[in-house]
Amino acid sequence: MKKGLFAVVAAIAMMAMSACGSSTEPAETEISGEHTTAEVKLVNDGQLSFAMSGLYPPLNFTKDGELTGFDVEIGKEISIRIGLEPNPVTNPWETIIQGLRANHYDAIIGSMTATEERMEQVDFTNPYYISGAQVFVNVGEEEIQSTDDLVGKTIGVIQSSTWRDMAEEISDKIKGYPSDVNALQDLAVGRIDAVITDKIVGLSAMNERGLDIKPVGDLLNEDLIAVAVNKGNEELINQINEAIASMIEDGTYEEISMKWFDENIMK
Repeated sequence: MKKGLFAVVAAIAMMAMSACGSSTEPAETEISGEHTTAEVKLVNDGQLSFAMSGLYPPLNFTKDGELTGFDVEIGKEISIRIGLEPNPVTNPWETIIQGLRANHYDAIIGSMTATEERMEQVDFTNPYYISGAQVFVNVGEEEIQSTDDLVGKTIGVIQSSTWRDMAEEISDKIKGYPSDVNALQDLAVGRIDAVITDKIVGLSAMNERGLDIKPVGDLLNEDLIAVAVNKGNEELINQINEAIASMIEDGTYEEISMKWFDENIMK
């Protein structure tokens, strides 16, 4: 009788364990960083799944059937440093936060700005790069060193953008374009005096398209680009922050940044 009772109890226990394994709730995994060991909530045990649109070169895009770019390399390095297998995935940008909250992946490492509105839905790590509105001029231009030198100059911007609003506060000569690329191409051949656009967009045009342009002056505004994680997953936030800090400290971050932008984009 005792043996029969033990068999029944064991069977029930095995069924319970099986049921737990099929749960859609994120798994809790113990991961070991360089300084800490902590439990984090993960979608897949032993793996850091991180999402991006996959449509934003050189930050994240598909080449030869594989995801690549600055965001991808940063995400992979973070994963390795916290003892997890990297798993970059794509999701449409318009629903990328919803996908995170639905536990389709653990984090968003896809060049997302940490805004107050987004902070109502997710938590953010420390920034892993800094962007914002930047003035670009032709490489041969020496007179324009700041926005003060743009008064009366022709500034190119995307139509109906916040950058146009900024430009109109500086000069009364504004030329609108359908895209950043069109404006920067005109700048490179001297048709306009300057362009205001996102810093990363301009740097990418310099390196990927070989345009003869350069950034001047400070950022007109500052966007802190960070990793988004579900609210309540504080241990994962801490582990990612440690990984970012260690990458910066040992020079790995600058190496990755120089590869893609020929500049340290944390500065």
